[in-house]
Parts: sequence; structure tokens; C-alpha cells
Amino acid sequence: MEISCKSEYGILALLEMATNYQSGEPMQIRQIAAQQNIPDRYLEQLLATLRRGGIIKSQRGSKGGYLLAREPKKITLFEILECLEGLDVRTSQTAINHRTVDSGVIEEIWQEACQAANSVFRNYSLQDLCEKRDSRQQLDIMYYI
Repeated sequence: MEISCKSEYGILALLEMATNYQSGEPMQIRQIAAQQNIPDRYLEQLLATLRRGGIIKSQRGSKGGYLLAREPKKITLFEILECLEGLDVRTSQTAINHRTVDSGVIEEIWQEACQAANSVFRNYSLQDLCEKRDSRQQLDIMYYI
């Protein structure tokens, strides 16, 4: 299972906003794009999707930009991926409609794997990602001294 470019860029942008969350200042697209090395135009589309999904909000004006709609600890990876990728969070109840027993078994295993992945995504918030990043940065600093 690989993370799509869309999800990776979306999560990176949200991490940047989570880092800046305490200041209460909105971030402009060009700031986020420069910090995370994301193409401006693509980021604009991603932020529009995240805004429609209620994960971020926008603020107009000369000091405008984008802010997280809620605290970083209240936004899960699952919610972000669901918004960006349109994950189908419901498990399939159509095992009866399979053409063969073999395809039914494959579907059951696939559903189990999806449920396990979704459980992991539900257990991590933006705050958790920020903390993991910060602890790794501390380790990198210590390693190079």
C-alpha cells in the first residue's frame, strides 16, 4: 500500500498548518508551498478540497490564508485521507454476490486489511505526527553533533 502524491502533499500542508496553529495566524499558499516544496497550483486545489471537507478554513483579506478548522489533536489521518482520497469507510456486506467462493475469500481478506489500515489511521492525529516529527528532528540533531 503506497501513499498517493495527493495525500502526501495534503498531509504535509496540514502539518505545516499544525506547526503554526498556536499562533492563530492564517498561512498563505505560497508560505506552505515554499516550506514543504509543493507546487502552488496543486496545493491550491488540495486546500480547496480540505476546506470543503471541513478540515481547514480560509480567511480572506490582506492577512488572509488558511487555518486548521480544529485543534491538531482533533484531526485524524483517517479523516484527512477520507477527505482527499474519498475512502469508502464502510465494509462490504455483499459477500453473497461474489461469482465464486474464491473471490469471496479474497474480498474478506481485503476487507480485513482495509479495516486494519483504517484503524491505524484513526489512531493518529495531526498532533501525533507533529510530535513524531519533532522527536525525529531531535534525534537527527543529536546524531550530527
